[in-house]
Amino acid sequence: MSSLIERAQVLAEAMPYIQKFNGKTIVVKYGGNAMISEELRQAVISDLILLSLVGIRVVVVHGGGPEISDMLKRLGHQSKFVDGLRYTDEETMDVVQQVLCGKVNKDLAALINSQGGQAVGLCGMDADLFQAARLDERYGLVGSIQKVNPSVVEDALHNGYIPVVSTVAQGVDGPTAYNVNADTAAAKLAVALNAEKLILLTDVRGLLTDPQNEGTLLHQVRASEIPGLIKDGVIQGGMIPKIDCAAEAVRSGVRSTVILDGRIPHSILIELLSDAGLGTMITV
Repeated sequence: MSSLIERAQVLAEAMPYIQKFNGKTIVVKYGGNAMISEELRQAVISDLILLSLVGIRVVVVHGGGPEISDMLKRLGHQSKFVDGLRYTDEETMDVVQQVLCGKVNKDLAALINSQGGQAVGLCGMDADLFQAARLDERYGLVGSIQKVNPSVVEDALHNGYIPVVSTVAQGVDGPTAYNVNADTAAAKLAVALNAEKLILLTDVRGLLTDPQNEGTLLHQVRASEIPGLIKDGVIQGGMIPKIDCAAEAVRSGVRSTVILDGRIPHSILIELLSDAGLGTMITV
């Protein structure tokens, strides 16, 4: 009986949050260990489906770096990175497009459907969803998003689907596709959709004042505080671009962005539908 009462209490605690987010759009950037580990993948998928079933408009933007590296290795093509970005020549771009828009995207949509959800796989090139220009010659075919046309995502949401979006963009400065950063794409899409919240799943606890001590998690950071935290070395390395795009999203109308530890099973549900916040929330 006690376990049943505990379950009822969990549902009761979730109710005001379900009411708060009902009809609102949540964009989830999905990647890292949460995408590789079978246990974590199943937990994320069930979270997404549950959120959709209770009336929350869920959009998934995914990466696929390990899968791309694996395919390049099979083809005898070595992965190369410049400033943390995958150098993308024409052969690599072909692989990126095949892996992200093909296998990873469709496998993820199929997994959601097999678990009782309704998902549709979309590529950033579909209906001019992501339009990009070359970021810099030294990165090859890596793009900077210039425009987002969210109509195809809106249509999918309106029809009750969970849109699953891969981060390949149509070039506006030539007849080519571009590889674009998944965090940035998720942030840009969240702004275009006027999303209530952007969730960036990562492989870290969140923003820590001491990287060696998870007890130093910063639960909330204002966008105006970020330059000082970078100067003090609290935000450094690969976390800088992630935090920058999170801050840009909230400055552009997204109510909040959460840097969330995707290594924790059901971290999305815990973050959204309970009193316990797990990650670092970025607000204006």
